[in-house]
Amino acid sequence: MVILTLNCGSSSVKYQIYDWDSKRTLGVGLVERIGQETSNIKHQSFGLQEYSASKPCENHTEAIVWIMKVFVDSDYGCLENRSAISAVGHRMVHGGETFTKSLIINEKILADMDAMSQLAPLHNPANITGIRAAQELLPDVPHCAVMDTAWHQSMPATSYIYALPYNWYTEHHVRRYGFHGTSYLYTSKRAAALLGKQAAETNLIIAHIGNGSSICAVKNGASYDTSMGMTPLEGLMMGTRSGDFDPAIVTYMMNRQGLNSSEINTILNKKSGVLGITEKFIDRRDVQSGVESSDERCILAQDIETYRIRKYIGAYYAALGRLDAVVFTAGVGEMNSSYRQKTLQGLEALGIKLDEGKNVLSRSKNAETCISAEDSSIKILVIPTDEELVITEDTFALINGTYDVHTSFNYSFQSADYRNAARDAALKDDIKKNPELERILVNGQGH
Repeated sequence: MVILTLNCGSSSVKYQIYDWDSKRTLGVGLVERIGQETSNIKHQSFGLQEYSASKPCENHTEAIVWIMKVFVDSDYGCLENRSAISAVGHRMVHGGETFTKSLIINEKILADMDAMSQLAPLHNPANITGIRAAQELLPDVPHCAVMDTAWHQSMPATSYIYALPYNWYTEHHVRRYGFHGTSYLYTSKRAAALLGKQAAETNLIIAHIGNGSSICAVKNGASYDTSMGMTPLEGLMMGTRSGDFDPAIVTYMMNRQGLNSSEINTILNKKSGVLGITEKFIDRRDVQSGVESSDERCILAQDIETYRIRKYIGAYYAALGRLDAVVFTAGVGEMNSSYRQKTLQGLEALGIKLDEGKNVLSRSKNAETCISAEDSSIKILVIPTDEELVITEDTFALINGTYDVHTSFNYSFQSADYRNAARDAALKDDIKKNPELERILVNGQGH
């Protein structure tokens, strides 16, 4: 059985083609910068050289059509044709209180998901577009949805109820939902395995830092609190989202500039954050280049962003009371040592002590690394997320009738001896380029 997973972000589509029978990833890829002047695709079929290309790609439908052409290409693809695919798993950002776990998609479910788009305006429309495009291209196979919000169903009321009129919650479902759930599910269970602990005994703070960013307090292996709220707008500063700010600013600026609700919503979701500060950049790689060339706005944007992450780490440490590890994941968290260093500076008194040399070495989407100092009482881990594998395993379980919520379900990757053959193979190339990387690996990677 071959399962395709599609993870449509606000400006990207990640995908994976997985052979369930051999437990092997056949191919992975990513289309980035969708909607920008030039979009890029990187595709890696297991055992072949990476393929990359660039072309304009205006929307997610075009990206998925491009993806399906790439993975059946005779030179660098991994399938002979699309008919080899038995099922498709989709990431769905916002399930509200209606969809609290993964499910098989039908038209009624898709319509209900579409109605929730106002709660996740950058993502739900992209997710739904991806589902409809994939259904059109693969109409005869089951399509499943894995909810980002499902992971956070374990939060206590003290974490998810806002200090607003209570009937807003009971009548209008205004509450904290949280997002990046598939990423947190994967990284929390991997962190527990790397620490040699059971997930139910592990307390973590996980920072998922990408174009969209959030942070999660994990208590006894389950979500306890998280920075994103009713929508993905709350919390950390992000690529184009504001994160936390005084809500009175909304009515103040609406009055000052004559803005309507739609216009202010667009500004907060699409013209704020890193873009709002720099006025030109969204991608943190561009910001990092600006920092290195002494661009004052880029320096300011990076300093604000890392300061906010640091504040949340302190708050969540206090909320948890006991902490086993701080975990960085997602594009920026995995690849940018400067962001990690600035985020953690000054936390030594809490027992969170970074080894700066190890931190600089950790730059790989294939390596699970430990970058804490030897005398740090709390581990600092960098764990490349694998949302696609969570979606794959949920999809298989759904169509075979064995699916259950994560606290009652065993994933392959929570085993101490779990290996990802494709990542291990790619890691060998990373180590050739950066031999010192091998000394900070955990779980026997690279051997």
